[in-house]
Amino acid sequence: MLILPIDYFLLAWFALATASTLYVGIDQYRNNPEPVVMKWGFILVTLYTGPIGLLLYVLADKEPRPGEHEAFIKPLSRQGVGSTIHCVAGDATGIILAAVITSILGLPMWIDLIVEYITGFAVGLFIFQALFMRSTMGGTYLENVRRSFVPEFISMNFVMAAMSPIMAFLMMGRDMRAMDPTQLVFWGVMSLAIIAGYALAYPANVWMVARMLKHGLMTERKPGTKFVAEAPAKDNAEPGDAYVGHDMAAMRGGEMKAMQGEGGEAKPAAESGAEQHGGPMKTDATKPQIFALGIVSLTALAAGMIAPANWVNMRLASRDVGDSIMPPGMIVERDTPAGAMRDMAAASPNDVSASYGLAVRGDRPLGFRMENGVKVFDLTASVIGWTILPGVPVVAYAYNGQVPGPRIHIREGDRVRIDVHNHLPDITSVHWHGLIVPNQMDGPAYVTQAPIQPGGSYSYAFTALQHGTYFYHPHAIPDRTQALGLYGALIIDPADPAAEVHADHEYVIQLQEWLLREGLTFPAMPMEGGFANYFTINGKAYPATETIPMRVGETLKVRFIGTNNGMVHPMHIHGGPFQVVAVDGETLAPAQRYMADTVLVGPGQRYDVVWLARRPGKWLIHCHIPHHTANNNVETNGGGGLMAVIDVR
Repeated sequence: MLILPIDYFLLAWFALATASTLYVGIDQYRNNPEPVVMKWGFILVTLYTGPIGLLLYVLADKEPRPGEHEAFIKPLSRQGVGSTIHCVAGDATGIILAAVITSILGLPMWIDLIVEYITGFAVGLFIFQALFMRSTMGGTYLENVRRSFVPEFISMNFVMAAMSPIMAFLMMGRDMRAMDPTQLVFWGVMSLAIIAGYALAYPANVWMVARMLKHGLMTERKPGTKFVAEAPAKDNAEPGDAYVGHDMAAMRGGEMKAMQGEGGEAKPAAESGAEQHGGPMKTDATKPQIFALGIVSLTALAAGMIAPANWVNMRLASRDVGDSIMPPGMIVERDTPAGAMRDMAAASPNDVSASYGLAVRGDRPLGFRMENGVKVFDLTASVIGWTILPGVPVVAYAYNGQVPGPRIHIREGDRVRIDVHNHLPDITSVHWHGLIVPNQMDGPAYVTQAPIQPGGSYSYAFTALQHGTYFYHPHAIPDRTQALGLYGALIIDPADPAAEVHADHEYVIQLQEWLLREGLTFPAMPMEGGFANYFTINGKAYPATETIPMRVGETLKVRFIGTNNGMVHPMHIHGGPFQVVAVDGETLAPAQRYMADTVLVGPGQRYDVVWLARRPGKWLIHCHIPHHTANNNVETNGGGGLMAVIDVR
């Protein structure tokens, strides 16, 4: 699924790559007198690098007009392109195959890079050089392996030196989908890495072609093809001979030097017995030169392979992090564990089972059924699309398709059972915050119960022994799942109605913090990259919060519930002080009640307060931290976030 803007770019990029590859493949076979091995070299590199490969083909290899291929490819710069293309085609094919296999096997990144190097070198040496170039180089297969080893080793070192850090930093960076071969971004990273590998290997390949260590571009005009008739005239060519053109290695001692006979006379392919131009080359590079270039290539390779371990955790594998996308600003370092990455990752839009608009509210009363005197409730946790402001949807974890989850309203002494069904991609459990329950019903995963696995269920049964304001939330990775919306109010009426502090109106306020960046929803946390930029009351941000209608002289009981995860919110009501009548579910005795206009509501805390509507007007309930009354740092109609209006008439 297309999630980020980069996905759309990559979709367009690979469409261009496909079109470019088709053009190069068709044009090579129809119009370009190039040996088959080089045809496929350009086709593969264009497949991997898209328009970049097409550009290299057109600028360096495509015959501009019939009969001009030999002259066109003669410059050393173009010969170096051919040599590098052939190297990268083989090496990159091996590297890609290894990357896919190691990802499927779940091998860590440091092993992945080693396997990629070995496989890329093996495919480049044993297949693309020694095997596919055998007719060009002459000699036996083993002789060609020996001749190709050093130049392939040097070239491969430079290719991998550039590819390794790009793969490590981008695959182990914010977007962990880059480690998954089923994702576009994986192929995007591979494409970018191959482009970089080509660029770094090109100078060394130019030098090796010039020194006759490697073949460059070639021209092949086989009998029976239109390319023979287009061949430029050669002094020693007989009618019907297949002319096989030059490469830079041959040019150094005369255009056909590599195919000369003992007398030094250049022979056409039909006489020499070579199907393609070439044969064993004799380099004029000195051993110190080759040794020095080899040392430099090894140094570059070591830096490219080892340096990323200083910044990213190379011990992680694709299966460790899944398709996690980290929040912008999160510090990902070499010691960051996979669990932290999964914990802070964006909720995947791919998991959304239903989406709801602004008009749909949370905290709706949850119905029940009676079974043998027990009130039975059903809670289903799933991933939904939830709108907190006009045009501002989040991907939320929700109970029964609403944020907050449905309100469970029972009476002291009730026997209840809550059947919890997990349709999330994560494990879960439910804790009944502040309640006295049997230990096995308390909810902490791995402590009092096994976590509820995705697709699993668990039943919680207890008798309500208290009354007051409570709430329920997960106790399995709650910093992720609760932050994404798993919480709900649990209101318990006293068995004796006289024990309740009554008011004319009642309003429950459940607080939450959200992190929405780049169109993705991340669990808000008080750490680098995790700080919230949206805040909600009962799942909506002002001005989408509810307005509470009242009349002068009436009272309002507000139940503040700290269902949020990370911050303390000083909740304040305009229009005069209120009386604090209950704290954390416990009703205060009349002598203990006190007047205030602000209460600090921390995560897990509850306050019941009674406010008197003294005068008409629109009076605010809000958090007294200004950042929390803005939407992504922007005020709308006078505020945002943790604000609601009491409209007194």
